[in-house]
Amino acid sequence: MKVRIISAIIGLIIIIPIILLGGYVFSATICLIAAIAYKELLDLKKSHQEYPMTIAFLGFFCMISIVLSNYVDAFLLDGISYKIITMLFLFLVLPIIFFKKDKYMSKDAFYLVGISLLLGIIFNIFIIIRTNSLYLFLYLLIVPMVTDIFAMFTGNYLGKNKMCPTLSPKKTWEGSLGGLIGGSVIGLIFYAVFIGNLTIKVIFMTILLSIIGQMGDLVMSKIKRENEIKDFSNLIPGHGGILDRIDSVIFVFLAYMFLL
Repeated sequence: MKVRIISAIIGLIIIIPIILLGGYVFSATICLIAAIAYKELLDLKKSHQEYPMTIAFLGFFCMISIVLSNYVDAFLLDGISYKIITMLFLFLVLPIIFFKKDKYMSKDAFYLVGISLLLGIIFNIFIIIRTNSLYLFLYLLIVPMVTDIFAMFTGNYLGKNKMCPTLSPKKTWEGSLGGLIGGSVIGLIFYAVFIGNLTIKVIFMTILLSIIGQMGDLVMSKIKRENEIKDFSNLIPGHGGILDRIDSVIFVFLAYMFLL
């Protein structure tokens, strides 16, 4: 626990100034985080075969192209251009004809398309929302992160009924409820102070985002169980990898864009 807390404090000291600064520094940092997340998903050997270096680079190039696409003017609903999406399929699917069966197969190509598109979209959303509003970005971070903290402490002290023992043995229904209450209340207070008036829609949205964040955490746990690993990597002492740290955040940002 001590290592986990120290790592979290160091991470906050590094990342908070970058979030506040925004601009190109923030975008460059997001690209670096996206690159690490990309490698973590490439390292899931049970999900696919090992990729040839040229194919792995093409996937990375496509992902970064999506991350950096169409965010300068901060129009949240502009979306990603078809040019980027078609490039993704052309660059990653067509090459299967040039490799032997055991080197690069169609299932591996579509896995690479999937992770490149997922990571590209989510990190593009990070940049779009931060460019549009610092406080909205912080609100969408606070809801899942506070939910995780409250769920952990509530589960440790009050948890009795296991939630999903096969996916995450430590999670309990009591912890989940504590996380939902804590994440929703703190998120709503932040929203009221820094963003705008609380309405029924905002209250409902905040509660829903807290729930989806917890579901996203379980999704990533399932991916790890399928690949027989505890963490996506050991990059952050006490926390695991980038995807271990932002698992619930990813799904909260995706859900917000859907609700928007």
